Amino acid sequence: MAQRGRPQRPLVVSDEDRRVLEQLTRRRTSAQVMAQRARIILRCAEGGSDGQVAEELGVWPQTVGKWRNRYIDGGLDALSDKDRPGQPRKISDEKVEDMIRATLEKPPPDGGTHWSTRMMAAQSGLSQTAVSRIWRAFGLKPHLVDEWKLSNDPFFIEKVRDVTGLYLNPPDSALVLCVDEKSQIQALNRSAPVPPMMPAVPERQTHDYIRAGTTTLFAALDAASGKVIAAQHPRHRAVEFRRFLNQIDRETPPGLDVHLVLDNYGTHKAPVVKDWLLAHPRFHLHFIPTYSSWMNLVERFFAEITRRMIRRGTYTSVKELELAVQSWIEGWNENPRPFVWTKSSEEIFETITAYLQRINDSEP
Repeated sequence: MAQRGRPQRPLVVSDEDRRVLEQLTRRRTSAQVMAQRARIILRCAEGGSDGQVAEELGVWPQTVGKWRNRYIDGGLDALSDKDRPGQPRKISDEKVEDMIRATLEKPPPDGGTHWSTRMMAAQSGLSQTAVSRIWRAFGLKPHLVDEWKLSNDPFFIEKVRDVTGLYLNPPDSALVLCVDEKSQIQALNRSAPVPPMMPAVPERQTHDYIRAGTTTLFAALDAASGKVIAAQHPRHRAVEFRRFLNQIDRETPPGLDVHLVLDNYGTHKAPVVKDWLLAHPRFHLHFIPTYSSWMNLVERFFAEITRRMIRRGTYTSVKELELAVQSWIEGWNENPRPFVWTKSSEEIFETITAYLQRINDSEP
């Protein structure tokens, strides 16, 4: 079919320009806007139309056409933003790049783990305001740290597909229960009375506390309804887990198969548990991959109960704590709220692949 609209101008990228453009797309020190423009030019050079490139990169076709024409007319220099009216810039691109490189690649002079605006200002000769502004423009936050962990489970793909299949397409005439233990819940009593909240004054607690003991919460979250079967024990051995399985067996309809989503904790695979499963063939265990607790929906329930009543609670004994936990769960079951899983296994794999690709493509 003939191409509609204004014909596109042919775009040819030299080997030297291609090397620079590919470097811009990979370097962590490149501004994201420049990386995006470089991707547009490289994709246009492969023969993609403005519409195709726009759809692949998530931009407007007019944007693709603009940078196509700018590159054809002015080469690499035309990809930078044109000068605008107003006071001329006082900080050169080289100065900005040197500061960004130092932020990403050099340790601070005091031997600390990360830069502060004051320390970077002294090192670079810029003002704290300029350092802060540049960091914000490049999305740099040296004071923050995030945690991540990739599973090393040799059956990661199979387990992800198994568990997500249970969430998204549960079997007929069966229950899907997400099971785990929240261990070492401490009964903490503050060393002084807690003054209540008042207008303009929050509730106040002492930073120190008195330990009164611990308990372990066993929970099985119904993925469909959000209801929770719970029990509390002083310890979380295989013996206690078997008792909890007996409780689940009593509190679920006998005519239904029960699929349990579990982590790889040793008590879930102990011989006493295996013997119990042989005597209860309607129970089926599905293990999530190692280091993948985010796949077990009961962890979301544990986060909720921790935020709502455990973290700020004050308890003088383990018994008082256990009664409070039991009462909170009973209230939850009166109006349960299921946590809806939306990601397919393929979407999870694509996300992990994209993350690994960003790591591999980054330069030191």
